[in-house]
Amino acid sequence: MLTRTAISFAAPIFLIASWAAPALAQPAANGGAKLLIHGNYCGPGNNAPLPPIDALDAACAHHDACTPDVGLPSKACNLRLEREAEAVARDPRQRDDVRSLAGFVASFAASNPSSVAPPIRAAKLAR
Repeated sequence: MLTRTAISFAAPIFLIASWAAPALAQPAANGGAKLLIHGNYCGPGNNAPLPPIDALDAACAHHDACTPDVGLPSKACNLRLEREAEAVARDPRQRDDVRSLAGFVASFAASNPSSVAPPIRAAKLAR
């Protein structure tokens, strides 16, 4: 009876751990786990070299391309994602679910932290 109870308790934990392990093994930016919310490029990590599946995924791929492996993307990189995702959100040819997600991605890009430009030294300005 005790063995049966132990197996009943351990089996779900083992299944959850085995399902989660492959997902945690996939690389993402800054060494974290891959967690895609759309296509091959939207979310932390990506499925490169697979192509983007649609316009929103292409916008996310552009953002991934200008995001450094370590550190934050530049403000210009985030602004490009915001602009491209907003265009998808406003495009009536896109499916409603993609348009809704594109609006979310545009909002995220607008509030996503970005790297600060390196300071300009006074000596360079004096030239």
